[in-house]
Amino acid sequence: MQKKIKASRRSMGMNYAIREVTVPAAAAAARGLKMYNFNIGDPNKWDFETPEYFKETLRQAVDNTDNGYGDSQGNLNLRQAIVDREFEKNDVHISSDDVYITSGVSECINVMMGALIEPGDEVLVPGPGYPSYAQYINFYEGNVVPYRQIEEENWRPDIDMMRDRITNRTKAIVVINPNNPTGAVYNEKDLRAIGDLAAEYDIPLISDEIYDKIVFEGRFFSISRLPSDIPRVILNGFSKVNLMPGWREGYCYFMDQHGLMDEVRQGMMKQFRARICANVPCQEAARVSLQGPQDYIVDMNRKLKERAEFTYKRINEIPGLSAVKARGALYTFPKVELTDWKTDKEFVFDLIDHAGLVFVHGSGFCQEFGQGHFRTILLPPMNMLVEAYDILEKFMQKHN
Repeated sequence: MQKKIKASRRSMGMNYAIREVTVPAAAAAARGLKMYNFNIGDPNKWDFETPEYFKETLRQAVDNTDNGYGDSQGNLNLRQAIVDREFEKNDVHISSDDVYITSGVSECINVMMGALIEPGDEVLVPGPGYPSYAQYINFYEGNVVPYRQIEEENWRPDIDMMRDRITNRTKAIVVINPNNPTGAVYNEKDLRAIGDLAAEYDIPLISDEIYDKIVFEGRFFSISRLPSDIPRVILNGFSKVNLMPGWREGYCYFMDQHGLMDEVRQGMMKQFRARICANVPCQEAARVSLQGPQDYIVDMNRKLKERAEFTYKRINEIPGLSAVKARGALYTFPKVELTDWKTDKEFVFDLIDHAGLVFVHGSGFCQEFGQGHFRTILLPPMNMLVEAYDILEKFMQKHN
């Protein structure tokens, strides 16, 4: 008898909650239930459209650019456009040599953790936080160490807990701002305190700023503005602000005055060479998206602010639910009273099965600090939000 070939322990240990819920959702849809897919932060699935001049540039790029392999670090003209854009946004001085183009931010997370982590190393991540960080830290046999975001204080990071959880195995501190899944926008004081902590312990910062221009309350402060002696990597991309999620273009840049992360950069570059290059024609469109008109972002934020305010108001009217108002990004992270369910995952799956509402269980964003919550999105138009939350209210009334 032939012996089955087993998958690696690393691969079988991966569980990406945001898409895990699509399995019961597909089964519910097959039964004919109307579905409200509020699980994925994809603006283009709703009434947000990739600007036409991005698309026209891509069409021309396919016809007029060299469609062969590109530079493994990323095409120079895109890297220079990022340098210029980061200076315009954040008054940050970097060079094109500091910038690396990736296939979305997800690839950057994977490659960075692969270069940074040895088995047993620890990385501090926000709890709750975007699950790809935990997935890849675990994949490379590191240990995820969550630090709390304080729900009662607009999900601000708990700096004291960060300090308490630093050990001699801590390799980096991850910051996600604006935050996925909470919709928090961290204030400058807290971010400077995190920078002071990193400087005190010589720990690099990894700052995910992909939602940096999706802010509708408060003011965004970039980690790039911290004092120059703090080693850090800033991650960003084109999926959210630039409405190009399926084009898979992202980037990171290093700010490391004393070269403390030079070997990490080398380790990442070795991986980039092995994967050859990021999508070449899409890099040309990404470049133009940074240099052309940006007025569409104003309209996007206007719509998202209206939907965030409605979501906050409506959820807090529903028995058994409460929420903090989102100030940025694409999400809200409500709390649910688990009256008839043992876990938030059981609640989410029950909601999918009986009401057709597809949210993501909070524990999928952090086992310690995400339990008893779920993530919803701000992207659907108002009429869809009204329908969905009316259904949610009827569902909750049956259980309270």
